[in-house]
Amino acid sequence: MTVQIALVLTIAAVATYLFISEKLRMDIVALLVLLALALTGLVTPGEALSGFSNEATITVAAMFILAAGIENTGALSAIARLLGKSRSPTVFLLVLFGLLGLIAPFVSNTAVVAVFIPIVISASMHIGMSPTKALIPLSYVSQMTGVWTLIGTSTNLIVNSVAKDLGHRGFTMFEFLPLGLICWLAGCLYLLTLGRWLLPSQGQSDLPAAQESGHYVTELTVAEDSACLDQTLEQADIGRKYKAYVLQLWRGSERMWAPKAQQLQQGDVLLVRGRWSQLEKLKEDLGLQYHRRPAAQRGGGQDKSEEAEREKELMVEVMVAPNSPLLGRSIQALDRRLPRHQAILGIQRRGQIIRDHLDGVRLAVGDILLVLMRESDVGRLRSTNAIIVLSERTAPLPRDWRATFALAVMALVVVSAALGWTSIAISALAGAVALVLTRCVDVDNLYDAIDGRILLLMACLLPLGTAVSSSGAAQFIVDHTVGLASGWGPHVVLAVLYLMALVLGELMSNAAAAVLLTPIAISTARLVDADPTPFLIAVTFSASTSFLTPVGYQTNTMVYSAGGYRFSDFVKVGGPLNLVFWLAGVVFIPVFWPF
Repeated sequence: MTVQIALVLTIAAVATYLFISEKLRMDIVALLVLLALALTGLVTPGEALSGFSNEATITVAAMFILAAGIENTGALSAIARLLGKSRSPTVFLLVLFGLLGLIAPFVSNTAVVAVFIPIVISASMHIGMSPTKALIPLSYVSQMTGVWTLIGTSTNLIVNSVAKDLGHRGFTMFEFLPLGLICWLAGCLYLLTLGRWLLPSQGQSDLPAAQESGHYVTELTVAEDSACLDQTLEQADIGRKYKAYVLQLWRGSERMWAPKAQQLQQGDVLLVRGRWSQLEKLKEDLGLQYHRRPAAQRGGGQDKSEEAEREKELMVEVMVAPNSPLLGRSIQALDRRLPRHQAILGIQRRGQIIRDHLDGVRLAVGDILLVLMRESDVGRLRSTNAIIVLSERTAPLPRDWRATFALAVMALVVVSAALGWTSIAISALAGAVALVLTRCVDVDNLYDAIDGRILLLMACLLPLGTAVSSSGAAQFIVDHTVGLASGWGPHVVLAVLYLMALVLGELMSNAAAAVLLTPIAISTARLVDADPTPFLIAVTFSASTSFLTPVGYQTNTMVYSAGGYRFSDFVKVGGPLNLVFWLAGVVFIPVFWPF
């Protein structure tokens, strides 16, 4: 082992530990990896910064804008509402799987799942099926169909980019489709049979994203005409009558340590937990008010026009998205991102009871907040990637010529790249510009549509692939892992590599696993004197699909929170599905891409 190999393996090992332990954010870990590679001289300054101008990074940025344009114009919602026409659970799931096959290969599966979650919940309840039978399949099938095309996931683009840098020819737009269709059919059959039986069944009252969902924590203020004025909480009998629980009582800046014995005074703020329907009844019966901050503190003075006063207000449920820039920040940070004339009324968090002022709560992935806002502002709320709109009680998205135009632009991007008229990066950029110029994506919200963390992660990790290959670390890893099975032939080596990629993809970032494993796949091919393409395909499919845990992939995290699942639900359903994909890959990859 040379010094260079030792340095690369040390950097990769530390990065893997940090990814798995989540002691630091993924993008920060990636930035540290980039600096370590550059400072140790493992890559040149030009190579260190090459990821920022890489075709894959540019393509992913443009695809975020294209996906936002399709989502903002209501094109996805219009297609997804076909689910409402289903008459039985089996037909419902078949229609869902078919729609995902039409959309997810071309649009970010995170955007697809964000749009489908509320529609799937509403439609499944309409036909009498528990939404928990459909939300995990929604995430899984969006991943299955995402590997059909080169642009279906950022992982596909990363593998293609690193492989081309290492001398491989690269992949065409639909090269993954034959294997993708087989895996999709096998996966759908599993989800309709054994997987459907393994999925939990919960009623509407158990579902966090349902319309009367979960236990929210909200702040209620005692007004001058409140019925409970001068009463104690015991006298008001809030717990028995409304199944609501007062967690804290504030009087000004003072927290009252024995709230049940305190006589309520005007201006007291109660931190109350309960089901939203009961909290609403409590508020109305006792004459309480939501504790709201003045609109001037949220970025501008109040609009007191007669039209604004008359405009309908809506209750909107939103969920903090994976990789949201709001993670770890206070509710006030979200407050500033929302339009004026709104109020965050309550918050719901799985497995934890919040016992502090809402302003002091630090947001986490999957937090569901209830927001009161004007109907006309809901469209703007949907345009940010920081949160996901869950509630079906919101205004419908406007659908005009822009929805058709956005779909046509996406189709043209795919066709032009597939036919070789131009590179995928240029066609995606051109499509993104077209959607911005036609206001399918609002210029003011343009950068909200782009997930900067994903781009930074990609740009910083791509040089790691160069270092792993050029230092000889890839060959060293191969010799001491998959190389031990080389005497059994390329089929066994492929099976071992696929399994290694599967495990790494579950433990760390999919992008990081793809960058680390792509040079290993090429070195593996050299070891057994075979074409590297089948080994690269194995890495692509294993790194792009993650079924075993709710944190292995963004869409899993989204449905985990919205569906009220347990961690074990993903293990029970996703474990066998990973085995199905592994077997399908080992059998069919050599058929379509011979050694």
